[in-house]
Amino acid sequence: MAFKVGLLGLGTVGTGTAEILLHPAQRHPLLQEIEIHRVGVRSLDKPRRVQFPAEMITTDLESIVTDPAVDIVVEVMGGLEPARSLMLTAIQHGKHVVTANKAAIARYGDEIFTAANAAGVYVLLEAAVAGGIPVIEPLKQSLCSNRIQALTGIVNGTTNYILSRMQTEGSDFDAVLADAQRLGYAESDPTADVDGLDAADKIAILASLAFGGRIKLPEVYCEGIRKISAADITYAERLGFVIKLLATAKRDSEELDSDLLQVRVHPTLVPKTHPLASVNGVYNAILIEGDPVGQVMFFGPGAGSGPTASAVVADILNIAAILKVGRAATDANGTPILDPLLSCSHQDYCPIAPIEALVTRFYVRFLAKDSAGVIGYLGTCFGKHEVSLESVVQIGMRDDLAEIVVITHDVREGNFRQALTEIQTFDAIVSIPSVLRVL
Repeated sequence: MAFKVGLLGLGTVGTGTAEILLHPAQRHPLLQEIEIHRVGVRSLDKPRRVQFPAEMITTDLESIVTDPAVDIVVEVMGGLEPARSLMLTAIQHGKHVVTANKAAIARYGDEIFTAANAAGVYVLLEAAVAGGIPVIEPLKQSLCSNRIQALTGIVNGTTNYILSRMQTEGSDFDAVLADAQRLGYAESDPTADVDGLDAADKIAILASLAFGGRIKLPEVYCEGIRKISAADITYAERLGFVIKLLATAKRDSEELDSDLLQVRVHPTLVPKTHPLASVNGVYNAILIEGDPVGQVMFFGPGAGSGPTASAVVADILNIAAILKVGRAATDANGTPILDPLLSCSHQDYCPIAPIEALVTRFYVRFLAKDSAGVIGYLGTCFGKHEVSLESVVQIGMRDDLAEIVVITHDVREGNFRQALTEIQTFDAIVSIPSVLRVL
């Protein structure tokens, strides 16, 4: 019995997927029963590493997702459209879907999974988050007996590469970004990566799976790394920290009956002793905390042809295994009943706490006129807004201005922001170059 795949996209990930499917030797034996039936591309003229007979490859993508012979549609085109529409059409025609498209899932997952559940087909997305690192399926299955308390991850390799190089070389953001673009680690338009949007897509997906509810992407707080300077990297180092772009999803309260979540992306001072502090370069890692398992960390390459294709083909094999043993029962209407550990069947939305309610530590760097009473004023103003200070250090002089670094204890973000607003009105405070949260 052969399972036929319709492959949408033959770029980096599509090529890696095709190479695995075309060379099944010494891999799982079920791969020998999977064949690429048709391949959809945007242009027939583009040179490609993998060649297919002319009759198998087409620019008519709609014809693939409606082809009665296709069992599994693999969407590795990327982008929002036509990817979203093609996945929905495939579902309407009873096709199972495997996708690596985190942007489409983060924005249209509610629509896609509602349609899939109604049609009795699977939409699997292991490759949508953290490339080749198996984290989606463990959240659905291996860790499903746990009450997940928090996920904290480095889920964007571009920003991790930039911050790692800034740390080791003492370089500024703009210089490292330009070099990352030249080397191919950053896109010509790096907005999605450096502004945290890619990480927000990914943490929305992980949060949905971990906490059993849908996530409204606009409610995910998102802050990128453009404002991180070499000075911040240096001061973090002196204080025993490294700076990482972290994506976090956690319960806002330890109360068992509380469903309120924090879901956020922002640069963070991470203690050097923390497991995520040593994750450097383009690597990704996700730390999961659950009850009763404790802490579990997943680490590995977060992108690239081979790692991402590995995750895509794993999902194809999962679907093929279900089809092979015929596990699907049907409901009264004849619709297949999906495996609840593989499907995404939740309908409710998770309530997200506003960022103002976050309780965390802060690092803030001030440039001030070198005059008496500045540090005393900072202490008084923070105290007035119930912001407790762990340390206040005058580092030295920069451009004839006193450079003052403050670390707070755990404080409510809303209170902290109110204090900063008042501090900015003080004549002696020239600027506040950096405000970062501390893990």
